[in-house]
Amino acid sequence: MDSYPALDISGADGELVLALVDDYSPTAVQEHDGSLTIFFSDPTRRDQAQAAVPRAWPDVPTAAREVLDEDWARRSQQNLTPVTIGRVTVAPPWAVPRASGLQPLTVIIEPSMAFGTGHHATTQLCLGALEALNGATAFVLDVGTGSGILAIAARRLGARGALGIDNDPDAVRCARENLRLNRGVDGVTFDTADLTSTWDVLRQERGLPAADVVTANLTGSLLCRSAPALLAALAPGGTLIVSGLLEEERNEVVAAYGELEHAWESAEDGWVGLSFRRTR
Repeated sequence: MDSYPALDISGADGELVLALVDDYSPTAVQEHDGSLTIFFSDPTRRDQAQAAVPRAWPDVPTAAREVLDEDWARRSQQNLTPVTIGRVTVAPPWAVPRASGLQPLTVIIEPSMAFGTGHHATTQLCLGALEALNGATAFVLDVGTGSGILAIAARRLGARGALGIDNDPDAVRCARENLRLNRGVDGVTFDTADLTSTWDVLRQERGLPAADVVTANLTGSLLCRSAPALLAALAPGGTLIVSGLLEEERNEVVAAYGELEHAWESAEDGWVGLSFRRTR
């Protein structure tokens, strides 16, 4: 049975904690009763994050543990309900809206501890930015696709095609499983690739064009480090949508994409979503 390394942290500012542990590649976070449970891809990163917290806040308690995926699935079925962002409804398989059945703008996502379910503010900010585009002829590249929500939603919104890439094979497997749940959605593929190292090879092998729309729901520091690669993937006249950054990281991220036109911005629960446009 799959389990995920987790770190419970209480008594500290959540945004500051997330900024601190960002260097250790957290994969998900849950907020509950004034504390955080942060999940990591492996125990080593979790333990490194646990060691870093008392260096910043000596009195903040932490506890490392393993969370079974089965436990997460059971809690999800009890607590997760559909969420609607504009015209897009993201729903777990057991709660697809009954009144209208599976409509074109419903995205079905099987909850998993390691990947997004559409309920986090950063995913919703990206969905809002996608919906605001007139992307009917767009080829969309979703970087760090996770559960595949943004790529599937882009196709539901009318994109001619979408590709989600992630350097985590488990994420790609999860995204492909979610795609199968969304019957009738074609033109969407998922591949294991790193934008900074293997994307160019994949693009040449597939004969893929530069992306009309690039989405990247990452972290503030990773968005800054990945700016050259994200910019290189964007077609002339294209739009870049980013989130995963905290409000205090906003100016640094905007500066990293200074060659683009800053086109849109929104904030929710301390998180920021941005879109930029490459003028022709």
